[in-house]
Amino acid sequence: MDKNTIIGFSLIALIFAGFSILNRPSQEEIERQKKYNDSVALVEQHARNLAETTDRETQLNDVLASTSSDTTMNAVSQDAFGDFAVSALGKEEFYTLENNLLKLTFTNKGGRLYGAELKNFRTHDSLPLVLFNGEESQMAFTLVTSNNRVVSSADLYFEAIESSKTAADGKQKLGFRLKTSKDAYIDFIYTLTPNDYMLGFEIKAEKMNEIMPFGTNSLEMLWKMKVRQQEKGRQFEARYAQMMYKFATGDVEKLSESKNDAERVPNRLHWIAFKDQFFSSVFIAEEGFASANLNSTVEPETSSYLKSYASDMTVAFDPQGESRTNFRMYLGPNQYKILNDYDKDLPSDEKLQLRKLVPLGWGIFGWLNRFLIIPIFNVLSLFIGNFGVIILLMTIIIKLIIFPMTYKSYMSSAKMRVLKPEIDEINARIPAEKATERQKATMELYSKVGVSPMSGCLPMLLQMPILIAMFNFFPASIELRQENFLWVKDLSSYDAIFSWDVYIPLITPYFGNHISLFCLLMTAVTLLYNKLNTALQPTAADQPGMGMMKWMMYLMPIMFMFIFNNYAAGLTYYYFLSTLFSIGQTYLFRVTINEEKLRAELHAKKNSKTAKKKSSFMERLEKMQREQEKAMRNRKR
Repeated sequence: MDKNTIIGFSLIALIFAGFSILNRPSQEEIERQKKYNDSVALVEQHARNLAETTDRETQLNDVLASTSSDTTMNAVSQDAFGDFAVSALGKEEFYTLENNLLKLTFTNKGGRLYGAELKNFRTHDSLPLVLFNGEESQMAFTLVTSNNRVVSSADLYFEAIESSKTAADGKQKLGFRLKTSKDAYIDFIYTLTPNDYMLGFEIKAEKMNEIMPFGTNSLEMLWKMKVRQQEKGRQFEARYAQMMYKFATGDVEKLSESKNDAERVPNRLHWIAFKDQFFSSVFIAEEGFASANLNSTVEPETSSYLKSYASDMTVAFDPQGESRTNFRMYLGPNQYKILNDYDKDLPSDEKLQLRKLVPLGWGIFGWLNRFLIIPIFNVLSLFIGNFGVIILLMTIIIKLIIFPMTYKSYMSSAKMRVLKPEIDEINARIPAEKATERQKATMELYSKVGVSPMSGCLPMLLQMPILIAMFNFFPASIELRQENFLWVKDLSSYDAIFSWDVYIPLITPYFGNHISLFCLLMTAVTLLYNKLNTALQPTAADQPGMGMMKWMMYLMPIMFMFIFNNYAAGLTYYYFLSTLFSIGQTYLFRVTINEEKLRAELHAKKNSKTAKKKSSFMERLEKMQREQEKAMRNRKR
């Protein structure tokens, strides 16, 4: 090693030594660094201890409680939230959007809808009707940073950026911005239109591709809600509280309303609804939810909530901000006309079909409600304000519509009744052991006089769809909610005239702790009507097994009393009126139809030599008899 090399290394060593001395930290700086290192270690220890805890904010507050400096707080936030650390700390503030129907409260914490009140409705105990408030509802999006930090929007504080009212159309807007450590951000923008239950909601990003992992094109979204009990009858209300969802292809499905239920839906959904008997919160994705995990939980009887709903969905998201993620939220009543109007002038593949939130029944029952019952109800509502009177008029109108079928049924019964002497003569002439010959002779008699046994049954069967349609219509009609009539305070709930607090096994779970007056009246007139029908059909008593059928005719109304005691007073009132009018019609028929004259007409047909055309039913019945006789002869051989 030469002299120049030795001098060079010596100079370099002196420079490093001098630099180390000049940059050596002071005692205060050493203490501050030690405190920082201890705090970071404490953060890591807390994170390990609370790894199973889902509330990220609670974890953070626990950690920050053990620290004292702003530097440490920033370090903790940066470690837990990454580029979202600038939004990790803040103060919760509330904002309001309001029109003539809704009062909506928003919070900057999570940038979410905090509470929803329907201004034109009250609870059964006259309190403001609030769909949810505070932690009863949650909406959160899972955000992932490029350095693998996973945070929830519910734990971050947004900045209010827009609160305006457009003079031209009256629309109100409220915006929240989620900032990051860079010039990237996410905006949540809410829009409320006058005289509308629909809230617009859109998500717009700006340069979030610099924050989030490469290739991000969707977000995981969590929406949860506890459904409050709003009506007087908890059991009845719970039957109609359910989670529903609509596929992008058009089908509407639901989870069980009577038990805990869960569903993994891999297909694209258009909307998800958290439904009560008369009110719903519906989240509508314009581009659809790519997939969803749905869960419905029944709350205990002692709870003030009916159900707990949760949905975990995947939604489209553009981090660059070239396109927005658009939603709508329906927060309002399950009223058929309002829900159906959202589909006006829309092509069939774009219709929301929110009207299916109103349970009108499937198949023909739903069609009868949509195209017969609801139009009649709406027309009468335009001119009459008393819904008890409207139900009365609806009953009369429906009775007039089905009057021809009722008349035909009674005439068939009358013909069978006046032929009783001939039937008795056949039974006396042919012993009971020859049942086939008895039946053949009876059918020949009916064929000669032009009577079909089925002519009395078919009209009654044709009336059943209307009765079942009404069974679906009244409990689903929010128009009857809190409407008074006579002693009834609410036609959409039971009309208790006597109540008790003692729990009675097998009675309270099904019958309830009350007695409904219209249900009692319905039962009484049904028993009377059944007794009247039994008296008008003397031939029935001679048939095998009719003794048991007679007992069933009196037992069934008692069973229905237990079933309908919790149902809407409007429904039992309708059944009471309908049965009462049926009794009146029966007495009217008895007065106006001369059975002696009818008997003479039937005998004239019997003795007439003119060949009578057989009904298709009689032809099929005779064919069956011939085949049965042939089979019996073959067995004897």
